[in-house]
Amino acid sequence: MSGARSWLRRHLLEPVLNQLRQGVSPEKIALTIALGLSLSVFPILGSTTLLCLLAGIAFKLNQPLIQIANYLGYPLQILLLLPFYRAGEWLGTPHLALSVPDLVARFKAGPWQFMLDFGLIALGGVGIWCLCAPLFVGLVYGVLLVTLRLLGRRVTAARSAPV
Repeated sequence: MSGARSWLRRHLLEPVLNQLRQGVSPEKIALTIALGLSLSVFPILGSTTLLCLLAGIAFKLNQPLIQIANYLGYPLQILLLLPFYRAGEWLGTPHLALSVPDLVARFKAGPWQFMLDFGLIALGGVGIWCLCAPLFVGLVYGVLLVTLRLLGRRVTAARSAPV
C-alpha cells in the first residue's frame, strides 16, 4: 500500500469506520465531513479551526472528525482565497492589486487604510463563500451519505456475522 493511501486510511477512513462502529449515524458523519470541508475554505486565513469548533458544538458533531476534514481541505483554502476575493468584487468591493510588493507598499503608506481596503475585499470573499457554501455542503453531504450508508451496512453485516 502506498504511503498516501496508508495515511488516508489511518487518518480518514479508520476514524469514519470507528464512528460507524460506535453507532454514529451516516447522516451525522456526512454532515460533519461536509461542514468541515466547507468551513476549511472560508476565505479568512486562521479562522477555520475556530469555525469548525463552533459548528461542531452547535450541531453536536464529532470534533476530531470535523477538524480532520478541515485540515484535509486546507490546501483548497489557499487555492480558493484569491478567486473568492476576486469574485467578491461582483458584490461591489474595490479592486486591489494583491501582489505582495503592492500589499507591502500599501501597508507602509497607511496601515489603517490598508486594513479598511483589505477588510472590504475579505468581506466580499466571505459574501461569495456564504453564497457557495450551502450548495457545496449539500452536494458533499449527498455524495457522502450514499457512500456512508453503504459502508454502514457493511460494518453492521460484519458485526453481526458469526465468528
